[in-house]
Amino acid sequence: MPHPLSGIVVVSVAINLPGPLAASRLTELGATVIKVEPPQGDPLGSVAPHWYEELITGQDVVPLDLKDPSSRSTFEELLADADVLLTSMRPSALARLDLVEMLKTRGVALVEIVGHDGARAEQPGHDLTYQAEHGTLLPPDLPLVPVADILGSERAVVATLSALRQREQGLQGVHERVVLEEAAHAAAAGVRHGLTSPGAVLGGAIPAYGMYATADGFVAVAAVEPHFAERLARLIGGTREELTRAFATQSTAYWTALGQKQDLPLAAVAAPGEPLTISAVASATAGQE
Repeated sequence: MPHPLSGIVVVSVAINLPGPLAASRLTELGATVIKVEPPQGDPLGSVAPHWYEELITGQDVVPLDLKDPSSRSTFEELLADADVLLTSMRPSALARLDLVEMLKTRGVALVEIVGHDGARAEQPGHDLTYQAEHGTLLPPDLPLVPVADILGSERAVVATLSALRQREQGLQGVHERVVLEEAAHAAAAGVRHGLTSPGAVLGGAIPAYGMYATADGFVAVAAVEPHFAERLARLIGGTREELTRAFATQSTAYWTALGQKQDLPLAAVAAPGEPLTISAVASATAGQE
């Protein structure tokens, strides 16, 4: 089957995380992505080189200093064949590039990733500050997952698809703006509506939904549905005290094997940076049969 974005050309000047994540997904969907970086490179390449290499797979990376006339000329040549320009900078920085009118005349859609909108459009921020404002942090721990960046990148992909659809309908000057702070607000809905906040239904109130120490690690149990909760209570325990005592008596591999055998939503908790592979889980499970 052909890729849905085959034939679409995206030029990206979006660095750091949300832009490269979105560009990578667009590449997976078949778009030709040209990643334009400043001469010093994308900061992501320095702090997370392996992730950076993963995200630029299949793309052409072109270093350009857009303040230099020669580089600017090369950049405009790239835009001549582009369908979409993806950016991730404050509005004032985008304005200094003086691109919006040129994009309109050439029929290139603009997908802009920004931190804030409205009166706060020029306020700097990053995933940590966006999450901080919307109550998805438990101080003093830092988040393990850059939720706003990741959700924002997916929104940027949707915005790109929307922009392309609008171009197909004959609209000119298509401009989509993705706001990371709004993505953080959406991600915090579970907390805001009392579902995942501490002590809420999925925040510790239900013994059948939580993490428990085993003899050599931890397991996560998510027996929310009544039939799963009943099976968990019958096989292991129903109260928090019963579950705590039971899980501590056997290894993580033992419990994951039991979960698979008894059709329970139960999984080993991987250490940060060391995710369990399917093969490793299967191996551990086989050893318990």
